[in-house]
Amino acid sequence: MAEFSKTWTWYKGEWLEGNPPILGPRSHAFWLGSSVFDGGRAFEGVTPDLDLHCERVNRSALSLNLNPTRKTGEILDICHEGIAKFDGETALYVRPMYWGELDGHATVAPDPDATGFCVTIFEAPMLATSGISISLSPFRRPTQECMPVDAKAGCLYPNNARALMEAKERGFDNALVLDMLGHVAELGTANVFMVKDGVVHTPYPNGTFLNGITRQRVISLLKADGYDVHEHSLSYQDCLDADEMFSTGNYSKVTPIVRLDDRNFQRGPVADRVRELYWDFAHS
Repeated sequence: MAEFSKTWTWYKGEWLEGNPPILGPRSHAFWLGSSVFDGGRAFEGVTPDLDLHCERVNRSALSLNLNPTRKTGEILDICHEGIAKFDGETALYVRPMYWGELDGHATVAPDPDATGFCVTIFEAPMLATSGISISLSPFRRPTQECMPVDAKAGCLYPNNARALMEAKERGFDNALVLDMLGHVAELGTANVFMVKDGVVHTPYPNGTFLNGITRQRVISLLKADGYDVHEHSLSYQDCLDADEMFSTGNYSKVTPIVRLDDRNFQRGPVADRVRELYWDFAHS
């Protein structure tokens, strides 16, 4: 049996320790993948933008035809109650979730009024890294016509997983994924940025990838710090020609990229500045 880090889950008004069995074979999400989630962080005594993550999980639920049963403030209160159950030393991942609770009469569409909800919080140390390597993936991000890409939906992640596994099999840490038109979209687990001649560039959120909360925060922090930040279509070649690259995401916040296929990068000053700006914001 797999061992989990210390975990507490709020479900139907009570806190359950470990990995409680809360889905059955007649749960719509178990069978047909109707689940959404969001992920906040608690570390060093702070929870940056946790309210925005709680707000977004409700929007994600609506995208999958699920009725969100908790207001943002209620979810936030549950999160803080759960965070207090830990020692405050190890960083935590805070994950509110909705899912299709019942399959009704074996219908493909979930019943909007049969929606499950929980908040799971577990110890997940922040990943300290001097940089990651990435490789162009043969897999692509779907469009809104194909999948609910405007939601943080569980059904999207098998595609991310196969991109990650394919890259790791070739010795890379992550995958650079293009959209269906061949423009750069994101990494397998994070949004992506590049820097050229001191100007920061990142893919425009064109509806094929999630416009991350940490991504939005980093853009605002960079602009306030005097950087030019351009959101527009980027090609794989643009990334190869960059002076530096980095990624942003909730799990590790800001991560330098030091290799793209055969192109090596130095850990850049902009990525270091972004980390400094983000930690200052988180503790402000």
